[in-house]
Amino acid sequence: MPVDAAALIARFLLACVFLPNGIMKLTDIPATAGYFAGLGLPAPLALAWAAGLFELIAGLCVVAGLQTRIAAVLLAAFCLIAGALGHAGQDGDDPALAFMHMQALLKDIGLAGGFLALALAGPGRFSIDVAWP
Repeated sequence: MPVDAAALIARFLLACVFLPNGIMKLTDIPATAGYFAGLGLPAPLALAWAAGLFELIAGLCVVAGLQTRIAAVLLAAFCLIAGALGHAGQDGDDPALAFMHMQALLKDIGLAGGFLALALAGPGRFSIDVAWP
């Protein structure tokens, strides 16, 4: 039982990054698209919608324990890609900004590790995956 409760808490904590970010992206698509355009990414408007929906849906899947292993692997890949595109090499001339980007990149790498661990360990007993196999 303690392991299953810990798995539930871990799923919730991992999803805490993605649920609010997905909502923020979806409630301000122009700002998200502007950020993506500033990174030089193609089709920033479509990418803003896709990223927002992905973060929200995948985050909900992790919290609920629905298709947990698949969602965790996809979120691990998302973290690595987002970190590489949004934070790697974003140093500029401002040391404070460079520090912030390095911290964000390391956070993304750490989250990817957490999601891979979740994919390997599974969602625990308190999940839809276990309740309805």
